[in-house]
Amino acid sequence: MPEGDAVWRTARRLDRALHGRLLDAADLRVPAYATLDLSGRTVEEVVSRGKHLFAHLGDLSLHTHLGMDGSWRTYRSGARWDRPAFQARVVLRAGPVEAVGFLLPVVEVLTPEHESAVVERLGPDLLDPAYDATEALRRLTVDPARSLADALLDQTVVAGIGNIFRIEVMFLRGLHPDVAIADDQDPARTLDLARRMLLVNRETSAIVTTGVDRRGQQTWVYGRGGAPCRRCGTRIERRDPVVTQSRGAEERVTYWCPHCQPV
Repeated sequence: MPEGDAVWRTARRLDRALHGRLLDAADLRVPAYATLDLSGRTVEEVVSRGKHLFAHLGDLSLHTHLGMDGSWRTYRSGARWDRPAFQARVVLRAGPVEAVGFLLPVVEVLTPEHESAVVERLGPDLLDPAYDATEALRRLTVDPARSLADALLDQTVVAGIGNIFRIEVMFLRGLHPDVAIADDQDPARTLDLARRMLLVNRETSAIVTTGVDRRGQQTWVYGRGGAPCRRCGTRIERRDPVVTQSRGAEERVTYWCPHCQPV
């Protein structure tokens, strides 16, 4: 699933392509909006809020979420797409630009009030210049017995952290993936580290947490199950999601170093 940094880059790319342009056509290929005509509206801006995207079109807002497999691509109008047409959920044409949203699990057209309701459900956006560290800390520590790993993924606590950043932050903080929030002696530092990671990575296409942008050397423990820890040489553990017939995956894949992140 794209993390907050990737969604931020997507918003910036769409904004650069569509900002100030008049929509010649807007094809929303979802049943709820199949007959809605957004053509003639001006794209005022495209912004991200955590993992959510909003294209502001006057008194309406096009809200999309990438989910696990979604993506936005931009093309020259009339150019051949590099994804199958049946995967397209949104097609926006504006002059020489065509923006296509593929496999988007969420496509909504919202009024400003409804957009505010969506945003208000989210925690502070770690990439927001007006990020509220005090509110983020309050939300994180409201339930000290809760799993820290779960809380970091909860977008109503803070918005933008995905599984890769969660795993890498917990490694760098020396925290086992099963600890409770109360076991983190400095949760403000944990949030600050997550924010700095997102800020550093928002300008690059690959997530790099080690400072070394070479294939195979970009992360400390994520994706390295069975490999030696870069710090101590201990074998990195991997725990796959627990899947049940009724509930599906109950957690994300997890990596950790047993020596650097003791129970």
